[in-house]
Amino acid sequence: MTKAQGDSEPISLTPIAGLRKDLSLHTHDPQSDLVSQRLSTQRCWEPFETRLWLCAQRAGDVVVDVGANLGYFSLLSALAEAAPSQVHAFEPAADNFALLEENLALNGCSELVHRHHAALSNVNAVGVLRRSDNNLGDHQIYAGDGERREESITLRRGEDALAEHCDRIDLLKIDTQGSELTVIEGLWPLLDRSRESLRLLIELTPFSLALAGASGRQLIERLARLDLPFYIVDHIEARLVRSDAAALARWCDNVEAVPGDRGFMNIFVGDAPAL
Repeated sequence: MTKAQGDSEPISLTPIAGLRKDLSLHTHDPQSDLVSQRLSTQRCWEPFETRLWLCAQRAGDVVVDVGANLGYFSLLSALAEAAPSQVHAFEPAADNFALLEENLALNGCSELVHRHHAALSNVNAVGVLRRSDNNLGDHQIYAGDGERREESITLRRGEDALAEHCDRIDLLKIDTQGSELTVIEGLWPLLDRSRESLRLLIELTPFSLALAGASGRQLIERLARLDLPFYIVDHIEARLVRSDAAALARWCDNVEAVPGDRGFMNIFVGDAPAL
């Protein structure tokens, strides 16, 4: 729980190979938030994805974490043995952003991570965040599945938000519950310039993309313009499975053809790291 909720005791995570020090995190109430519950009980978030992220990072990378939540991946990058040149964390929800700030301070990383209290999009505007009550990493910036409490937020076009900081992106994570295509569109000039070094970890959820007015096929076809290899992140076998744009687009079409199918996967785009 956060200090604001009356409990200042952080959770000590299981030691993670590839970090310069062990991590501790303040979380939301584990009884009311899925991510916090997982961190509280397992002391790690998605072990294979954690290893993949750290193995993918190279010394001197410019790292961008879109949908940073309470800061887990931003902290991994900031404290990686392969030290980055910059880390940028984007998080629109006020309570998540407060935890992000707390966790950076707790782990001595406040000066290592640029914090952006905003959602990345393809426009600069005022937006609305539609909040999930039981998964504080499942907020949406579009009208979607049922009634949700709303929070006013800032939308930033990615290239504009990063213009004063960097002219490339080397390692990018996008987990934005359906708005991934607009994030890619707003970052596109940077991504296009960065394709020789770019590696990208992104959630692919056709159901959420459709609610946001896009599609899984559109997202895959846009990413394919980078002319980089595609991999499926296989959490069960703890491996990357080589795929291609055509196969992933067909998978998206098949999921969208089944009403209510919320099937999803994480994909990695770019040169696969040694795991």
